[in-house]
Amino acid sequence: MSRQHIDECVRASLEGYFRDLDGTEPDGMHDMLVRAVEKPLLEVVMEHADNNQSKAAQWLGLNRNTLRKKLLDHKLID
Repeated sequence: MSRQHIDECVRASLEGYFRDLDGTEPDGMHDMLVRAVEKPLLEVVMEHADNNQSKAAQWLGLNRNTLRKKLLDHKLID
């Protein structure tokens, strides 16, 4: 899957979101979208990294401590 395909999926989802709003103005979209994408991103990367936080952090371009905080925030680890 190319980055272009991911961009198209996000764009289509956002267009659907605006259609569903039916003229109502959105609020807090950035935080909503980041949270919606971040959790499944972390889940999939952790799965493919065999739950190795150091490897997953490297793949994501994050500091391991930052990754750990995000995993805790999303309740993906205790």
